[in-house]
Amino acid sequence: MTITLGIDPGSRVTGYGLVEKDGPRLTLIAAGQIKTRNRTKLPERLTEIYQELKKVIIDYSPDEAAVEDIFYAKNVRSAIRLGHARGVALLAAAEAGLKVFEYSATTIKSSVVGYGHADKSQVSLMIRHLLKTDQEFSLDATDALSVAICHANQNPALVR
Repeated sequence: MTITLGIDPGSRVTGYGLVEKDGPRLTLIAAGQIKTRNRTKLPERLTEIYQELKKVIIDYSPDEAAVEDIFYAKNVRSAIRLGHARGVALLAAAEAGLKVFEYSATTIKSSVVGYGHADKSQVSLMIRHLLKTDQEFSLDATDALSVAICHANQNPALVR
């Protein structure tokens, strides 16, 4: 059994999702989001994201972490802020001693839905199906769960 922490980084909202893989079975452990205040300066937001992710790691003791890789964005400023949030997420996981894996958005969607350009509603539906839950998740938590599921399905050590 392996617990994977999936992280969907964002400077305003960072999603997290934890799944346990036991053979072919996936089990939902937890999912949520870390919301920062809009009027807060970026350094304080990054500190909050870092501290909250550390709490999630302490509370759930994941074995590994997976993070969505950087993608190309039209707005350079937003992409840079996302990069900062991503760096904080990578730091929190690495500092905790977790192996950290990165996956592109296309790989994540292909792994979860079977189609790399699936829309958010398709991903959400498959997340609930794969985890056998009727629970509704925020978009950020859904994205984080999809990252965790992608890793659980892509990592050869967990597939066996």
